[in-house]
Amino acid sequence: MIRPRIYTVESVTSGHPDKVCDQISDAILDECLRQDPKSRVAVETLGSHGLLVIGGEVTTNAQFDAAIIAEKLYKDIGYSDKLKIIAHLVKQSPDIAQGVDVGGAGDQGIMYGYAERDGESEFLPESIFLVHRLTRGLEEMRRSGRFPWLGPDGKAQVTMEEDKVLTILVSCQHKEEINQPEIKAALMEDLIKPLVSDLGGVEILVNPTGKFVLGGFAADAGLTGRKIMVDTYCGLAPHGGGCFSGKDPTKVDRSAAYMARFAAKNVVANGLAKECLVSVAYAIGRAEPLMVEAVDENGKSLAEVIKKKFDFRPLAIIERLNLRRPIYLPTAAYGHFGKPGFPWEEIISI
Repeated sequence: MIRPRIYTVESVTSGHPDKVCDQISDAILDECLRQDPKSRVAVETLGSHGLLVIGGEVTTNAQFDAAIIAEKLYKDIGYSDKLKIIAHLVKQSPDIAQGVDVGGAGDQGIMYGYAERDGESEFLPESIFLVHRLTRGLEEMRRSGRFPWLGPDGKAQVTMEEDKVLTILVSCQHKEEINQPEIKAALMEDLIKPLVSDLGGVEILVNPTGKFVLGGFAADAGLTGRKIMVDTYCGLAPHGGGCFSGKDPTKVDRSAAYMARFAAKNVVANGLAKECLVSVAYAIGRAEPLMVEAVDENGKSLAEVIKKKFDFRPLAIIERLNLRRPIYLPTAAYGHFGKPGFPWEEIISI
């Protein structure tokens, strides 16, 4: 909506310790939904220096081993170090369940959805796509086998002045034997130049400390839900504070944020606004939202259109977007929005 003239967006790779935790939480969620679509899942993961702790609440008929799921995914992401894994999952509180069982929201909270018409993008600012392409590109470089010195951990930032790129920052985990000039040359040629054709006047920063050998849980702790801005709009739209990963769709932190994006995108796609910000709020156990609001780029309310065309009651969201499916692991890296194929990205006539 109102965006600073100069702003910065950030993304991280799938091997970033917080993202590893998000993916483990969503992999467990997907396994529960694969076996039992009505599973109630709230899984939190903590990784720290050789230790992985999986906790939370699960009410499901699914049979699974959380530790096995986590260990396999950790290796698939690209790590080979051994983890001590502790899993402690309990049944959802009956105090919460009594409200959810009758279709109420699984928690209180505020959720936002945003869309804008920006060039050829999927109704998000091009800068968001650029920063995710940088981090995804790092992973693709590593998995190609042509750059065996690259590690799974990494980050990127892009600083913009309106539509002009001012600074590109890429930090990538690497093996000890490669030197900094070689790293920068490889990233310039195979990652940055293919994405930004005009680098005139653009400051390029690669591994600003000069070294990034230790990564993942060997260097930092990771936690589910600690990259909520990367997951959504990279700081360019508000966020209510609730994370997505590890939560089944009865948790409105996730499902209502998806519905808000769905509504905002379709308002813009149908030409009702150039930009749209949707906000919704809930009380735990209550189906009807406490608030549904939407504004366009001029601050004009679009609430009546949104309320008429989109039902924000939790069970209605689940049904409309068909959310009781194992579709969540692919959301857990490189953003939840702007990816074709997810139901909240579908364009409809309104």
